[in-house]
Amino acid sequence: MEPERFETVIIGTGFAGLGLAAKMRESGQDDFLLLEKSDDIGGTWRDNHYPGAECDVASALYSYSFAPNPTWDFKWAKQKQILQYVNKFADSFGLRPHIRCGSQVVRAEYQNGEWRVTLKGGDQLQARYLVSAVGQLHHPRIPNFDGLNDYSGPVFHTANWDHSVELEGRSIACVGNAASAIQLIPEVAKVAKKLTVYHRSPNWIIDKGDRPYSRLEKWIGKTFPSFAKLYRASIWCQGEYGLWPAIQGKKLQGAMLRWQHEKKLKKSFPDDPEMRAKLTPDYPIGARRILLSDTYIEALARDNVEIVFDPIETFTRSGIVAGGVERAHDAVTFATGFFSNPFLKEIDVIGESGLTLKDRWSDGAEAYLGVMTSGFPNLFILYGPNTNTGHTSIIYKLEQQFEMVRQLMSQADGQIVTVKPDAEAHYNDEIQRRLRETAWDKIDASWYKDGEKVTNNWPGSSREFKRRLTHPNFDHFKFG
Repeated sequence: MEPERFETVIIGTGFAGLGLAAKMRESGQDDFLLLEKSDDIGGTWRDNHYPGAECDVASALYSYSFAPNPTWDFKWAKQKQILQYVNKFADSFGLRPHIRCGSQVVRAEYQNGEWRVTLKGGDQLQARYLVSAVGQLHHPRIPNFDGLNDYSGPVFHTANWDHSVELEGRSIACVGNAASAIQLIPEVAKVAKKLTVYHRSPNWIIDKGDRPYSRLEKWIGKTFPSFAKLYRASIWCQGEYGLWPAIQGKKLQGAMLRWQHEKKLKKSFPDDPEMRAKLTPDYPIGARRILLSDTYIEALARDNVEIVFDPIETFTRSGIVAGGVERAHDAVTFATGFFSNPFLKEIDVIGESGLTLKDRWSDGAEAYLGVMTSGFPNLFILYGPNTNTGHTSIIYKLEQQFEMVRQLMSQADGQIVTVKPDAEAHYNDEIQRRLRETAWDKIDASWYKDGEKVTNNWPGSSREFKRRLTHPNFDHFKFG
């Protein structure tokens, strides 16, 4: 039986996959299929529904520019409303008939100018173009602690939150203190009898300034779209001209961010210089993700919150031993992030001459402009290597990737497109050289790095990113 065929197969139905599909429909391309391994769309906003889950980019910028939402309830939208936005977007752009849920891709092989895609269970599809829109943050990471299997209470990661577990009036442990933890901890601290935070290295924390939007503001956004565009641009400017210079090492912007962090510590721990020192990073601003919160440091200062800086030694049947002290817990939550490397770890991707993507990226993932890698014709990657951002919205950057993919497809005109190996090598040499000059290269380990190589982040401004992706050099590609 011949595999079902489509011109384009897109893997993933988060912001990346849905956004590209909408743009394809807009340009008259309807012969595509979106594959989703879960039973519904939404990506990270479907999976992450822990208490306090919300976006760490302002909502007006963490949304498609071509599908604005003037009725966000908060400046930083909560998980539930972001998921509602994603579902409404899919409906508005007529994407539902193109989506196939419960379809996990396990293998994709390039054969005779087309991609053969194998699903879990054995079904196969065929497509001229294959697009990976699987994202980077969907494989939860739980460290392999000694004795973890001996613990008798509930254990779960923020990405697999168990809402049946009662937190109120109980002793809860939170392992981790980064992006998810700073949202979770304030909410759990409100209801738990005691919350114990097992804290590793501190992060730079600055104020969010979150607040609900008024009815008047929502009305203005709906009535005057040009005002909403201007407001979106103002949020973009804050990241581009505030956070990005700090990551670059600019002294003024860095000093302003450090001042915000120190101010929050002094307010929450006015008589405890030792605690303030422990909660102050010893690495440059931006080397790890700069975190935004109005409530995290304040929650750490609550009477029912204990911060444990000693490393975890072992789990026991009833709790955790750290620093030689055993603490009993009714439940343990992990806010320990995700496996971001290697990219596309759950799919066997096989290109020309039997070359596997795992072998191609054995020294760390890389791709020309983050979108194509040599040896894998007609394979496009959204949110690929070195496209992540430390200062702006990934949605803004995804839109530039949509444009590049569409231009390459149009130029290929139903045939084959592949990036030239020398062009990709020259590009990646440039990217890694520039990355060595950023704060991301100044620490030994972070989720931005694969070994010594920074594989996740873009080394320039978002303005440069837009310019280079929306005006690709077609001489760097082979068509035919």
